[in-house]
Amino acid sequence: MLKPARPLQQRKIDTLYRLGHDKDLWIASSNSQGEPYLVPLSFWWNEKSLFIATPLKNPTAQNIVSTGKIRIALGHTRDVVLIGASARVLEANEIEKCTDAFTKKSGWDPRSSKGYGFFQLEPLRIEVWREENEHVDRLLMKNGKWLI
Repeated sequence: MLKPARPLQQRKIDTLYRLGHDKDLWIASSNSQGEPYLVPLSFWWNEKSLFIATPLKNPTAQNIVSTGKIRIALGHTRDVVLIGASARVLEANEIEKCTDAFTKKSGWDPRSSKGYGFFQLEPLRIEVWREENEHVDRLLMKNGKWLI
């Protein structure tokens, strides 16, 4: 039996909790030819954007540089948060603002490995649902603005 659908305000609260407490996410990206790539990565959320670190030579980094778009998934199939986001490489002078918080949350410091870049992921669209009864009202953010 399905649990009753959560009110949209509760779904936003649950989403913000997940962004603040989960350590890992799935990122889907594609290159300019549309070839998809999916990878799990650690992240940090600063209450506006997500930040990740990944080797600059891997497909995720190259796809971000090429297209500036990614798709993020948090949770599991019966409690999912899907995020469409713009993405960019952080400049050297921006990295120090997030690395300590990223390291504290994820438990590792990418600065200790050569060739890693830091990336900012700015949510543009967020969809959230647990079961089929939450599909109709699953949109919480559109064009970077919370609808709730």
